[in-house]
Parts: sequence; structure tokens; C-alpha cells
Amino acid sequence: MNNHIIIGTAGHVDHGKTCLIRALTGTDTDRLEEEKRRGITIDLGFTYLPLPDGRLAGIIDVPGHERFVHNMLSGAGGIDLALLVVAADEGVMPQTREHMGILSLLGITRGIIAVTKTDMVEDDWLELMLEELKEELQDSFLKNAPIIPVSSQTGAGIEELKTQLIALIEETPSKNIDKPFRLPVDRVFTMPGFGTVVTGTLIEGRLKEGQEVTIYPGGVMTRVRNLQVHAHAVSEAFAGQRVAVNLQRVKTEELTRGCVLAEPGSMQPTYMIDASVRLLPEARFSMRTGSRLHFHHGSGEMLCKAVLLGGAAELMPGQSAYAQLRFDTPVAVKAQDAFVLRFYSPLETVGGGFVLDPTPYKHKASSEKALEKLQLMDAGSEMDRVEALLMAHSPHYEQTHVFAAQAGLTEEQTAVILQELIAKGRAVAVNARLVLHQSHVSALEDRLCKLLGSYHQENPLKAGMRGEEIRGKLLKQVDAGTVDQLLDVLVKRGSLKKVNTSYALPDFEVRLTPGQQSAMDLLLSQLSQAGFAPPEKSALLAEHAKNRDVPKVLDYLMDTMRLIPVNSEIALLKEHHQKAQSLFEEILAEKDEVTLADFRDAISASRKYALALLEYWDLKGYTKKGAEARLLAKPFDPLD
Repeated sequence: MNNHIIIGTAGHVDHGKTCLIRALTGTDTDRLEEEKRRGITIDLGFTYLPLPDGRLAGIIDVPGHERFVHNMLSGAGGIDLALLVVAADEGVMPQTREHMGILSLLGITRGIIAVTKTDMVEDDWLELMLEELKEELQDSFLKNAPIIPVSSQTGAGIEELKTQLIALIEETPSKNIDKPFRLPVDRVFTMPGFGTVVTGTLIEGRLKEGQEVTIYPGGVMTRVRNLQVHAHAVSEAFAGQRVAVNLQRVKTEELTRGCVLAEPGSMQPTYMIDASVRLLPEARFSMRTGSRLHFHHGSGEMLCKAVLLGGAAELMPGQSAYAQLRFDTPVAVKAQDAFVLRFYSPLETVGGGFVLDPTPYKHKASSEKALEKLQLMDAGSEMDRVEALLMAHSPHYEQTHVFAAQAGLTEEQTAVILQELIAKGRAVAVNARLVLHQSHVSALEDRLCKLLGSYHQENPLKAGMRGEEIRGKLLKQVDAGTVDQLLDVLVKRGSLKKVNTSYALPDFEVRLTPGQQSAMDLLLSQLSQAGFAPPEKSALLAEHAKNRDVPKVLDYLMDTMRLIPVNSEIALLKEHHQKAQSLFEEILAEKDEVTLADFRDAISASRKYALALLEYWDLKGYTKKGAEARLLAKPFDPLD
């Protein structure tokens, strides 16, 4: 069974979280000398609770002091169940409320309350405190959670708390082990004889010994040497487990708390995210565009600047809005990830939210398109989320593999949705790696029609515009091969037609004027009589310098491939070019190879023309030059 659960403590300083865990498990989670000396938890502590079926539920003990809330947040990101600890002698205190707010912002919906230190108060006081606690919890996710009075000193209530925790664990849904694995790092250290070791909660997927991993956001590649779960060596770890990972060929200084181990290519570092943000009702500060904030995500913390979207000038406590968060340093997040925001100064928790688009482009605060996209991604179905991302990212021609992480889905789920969108006519597949939204393709078709319309007016004898010219005008950011595929898709859609190697509007036809027709007849007659030794282009233009139609007609003949430009000066009529190919093949039928002299004699032309043809074929890949002669490398194209 792969239902692995992490329990996280929460509560005010000195309310007995660590003592309670020791009573539950027998383990002291305070590992630092300073923690033992001062009697308070400073950093994260880890242990486990044995379950009746032999599984082990991980436990993360977090600091309760307000000065160490940032450490509490480093461990809270991976928990499934909250164990809220409230001391009977003090009741609900400031960090109790702050921790509850943090857990709600992180999307935690299940938990249990342990009322500790019951041995230090009278029964009447305890009964009064429990009533006050129930009132405090009425508007929280813990309003229906069990409340168990316990004493870590006498053991009273510990077994009942254990029973309730186990029952709650059994009701908790398992995490997704089919997604690419992801492990936010909360500790980095060197172990003698092993090297670099990191620990963290595996929040998605499964991680295997020997597996290649990437350290995000830095992009360092490494490999898993060994794995441990609860101090036992394992060959594979699953989402929901606390894991120690021994890494190969990486130094401890290349990792820090807050970095993420993940499957190579499964994440994209970014300097901004689009998100749904809400402020806690009890927050003492509002949020404006330009507000500087501490962003807590996974086990990491970084600084960001908020840009409120949709025209909101200010977000007040208790309110929600869409925002773009822009970071000083790159972050690695996925769609649907929860985060917490703390005010820049003073350091207080003000709110949090969920990532909607982990790799957006920069928006203006007033952008209606950005707002529409985020509304779809926030409230829509999985298909709506993918389609919204497709609309936003199509103008940038991003490949489909980025959409799984952006939509918070597996690659298989994303591929199925993209195929559905294509079948419904809301998306267009350019190739196996690139899908565009229909709205973008339609906009591109409009721009292309305007471009070709102007081109046809200015160049009435040109059969069309070459793909490379179109790329230079409209699609500079796209590689040439993809542009060719995209243009061929538009040809299939009937938006344009292909003429040889050029593209034109479907109804465009070249129409020669009487003067142009006369010039063409003249040139064709002259070139036909010249055979394999036509006049050079510069000589031909000089000879007909007074006829303004000749240069245009000459270009037209080459565009339509009636003339084959062997080099910049020599062009053969297509029928002469094909005859020369036949003569080359006839020589090969008699000999094993063709020398320049053999070919020159066959075409009855000078060495200049024979060499120009052979070098042209070499360039096209038809022939291959040896030391003294040439062979046929591939069959001649009958259309050439």
C-alpha cells in the first residue's frame, strides 16, 4: 500500500509539541544543542508514528516561536494532517492563530487538536478552556476536528490521541505517485563515507535508487546513490514519505534548503508566477501593486513583488484577487501549488494562495486577457486550464511538454486533453511537439493574408512568397523547420496554397501583360536555341537592357521552375536540365563513374557549363565527387 502520510505539528511556543511527540513515539525531535539548552524548538524535527499495518507515518515537529515561523513554513509545505497543540494553562495564543492561518493557506483540510499540560490545571479550568477553544475553531478547517486532552507527563489521553490519529490517517487520500517525482529539500549535510545527503518530504511521484535527478531552480544534474526512509535503506520511495537522498557528484554548497529535487525536464525555473491570492481576515496589513513580500513555497523562502490584476488598487484583509508575483531570484513551482505570503517588514503572515500559471509572461495590471485566463484556470475544468494556457502561450510557440507542469497534470492527462481540443476544432497540431490554439492560428491566418495580399500587389509576377521570407516577417522566433510545417498546415486548411517552394493566397494567379508575354516568348526562344550553353544572366540582362519586362520575366521563369538556376549566372531551361541528367546516367550505364571530360563531351558544351552543372548536383546531393570523377549519390528528382 502506498498511502504514506505526513503529520505536522502546529502551535504556540512552549505549548508542549516536542514533549507530546516524545510521548507518542519515544523520540526527542529536538536535535540541536541550542534547542536542548533553551528548551524550545528552533528548527524542524523529524520522527515517525508506527501504524497497526506496519506502515510508518512521518511526523514533522515545527518551531512555535514567532522568530522561527520561517522554519515552521519550511516543514509545513509537505504535511497531510495537522496536529494542533494548545496548552491547557494558556489556551489559544498568537502563534496558534498564525499557524492555523498558515495551514489553511496551504490547503490543509484535516487535523486533530491535542490539549496538552492537562496535569497542570483544574478540571473546571480545562472545561472552560475547551469551550473557548471550540469557539475559536468555529470558522477554521478544524471546526469539526477531534479535541483530545492529554498530558505528556502522566500519559493521560496519549493512547486515545494515537487511536484518533490512526483513524484520521486511514481516511486521508493517498498522494499521486504517477506524477514526476518532486522533493523540496529541507536539510543538506555531508555524511562521512557517503558524501552529500539531502532530506525532504516526497510530495509527488516515486523516487528510485540510481535515478537521474535535477536540482531546481539551478538545473544541476545528479544521480541518486542511496535512499533511506525513516533510517532504513530502500530501493524506492513514494509520495508522502520523509526521504533521505544520498546524491552523486554534487557538493553541499550546490544545494540549499528550498531547492527542489525533481525529474529532469519536469519543471521550469521562472522569475514570475500568476496566482490566486487571499489575505487572512486577521492580517494587519493590506497588499498593493508594488508590495514587497516574503514568498514561502515548499521548503523555500524568497522575496517577491506583487502586481494586482483586474484593476484592483488594494487587497484588504479577508479579500481575494489575482496577482502576478515577480521574484528577485528564480523559483521552481507547479500549477496548483500552495504558498504563504509574509509582509516584508515587519515579518508577519498576511496571506497566501495557489499557483495558477507557473511560467507566465509579464502582464499589465489592467490586462483583460490575463484576467480571463486566470479565471478559467482558477474555476474551470482541467480542459479549461489547458486551453487557457494554450491561448496564453501559443503566440510564443512553446512546445507541448511544458503544459503538463503548467496545468498541474501528468503528461498523459495533458496529451489526452490536447487531442480532445484538436478534435473539437479548438486547437491545431503543427507537429508532435507543437499544438496551437485555434484563436492564434486564425489571427496568424489574418496577418498572413494581409502580408501576401500586399506582396502579390507589389510582385504580380512572383508565384508567391518563400517560407523563409514569411518567417522573417511574421515568425522570427520560430525555427525554419517548424515554420515550414506550420505553413503546410495552413495549406491543408485552405488558407493559402503552395506553388513549388513559395506560398500564395488561394485565388492568386500570375497574369502576364502582352508586353511580358512577348518578353517571355523571346527569352524562351533564345534559351532553347542555346541548349546547354545559355548566355549568362548578366549578359542576358545587358542585351535586353531597354526591355523593362525582361528582368521580371526572368525572375518569374525561375520562380515557376521553368528555368533552373545552376548558379548565380547560369540558368538552364528545365527540359535541358533534365536532358543533362539523362546524359549523366547514360555515361554511368557504360562506366562506373563520370569524369568532367566525359560529361563535357556528352553535353557538347564548354568545361564552364559542365562544371557548373556538376557542382550544382553535388550541392543538391545528387552526385558525389571522388578524386577524379563523380558517382550518383541518390536518384535525380524527376520534378527538378
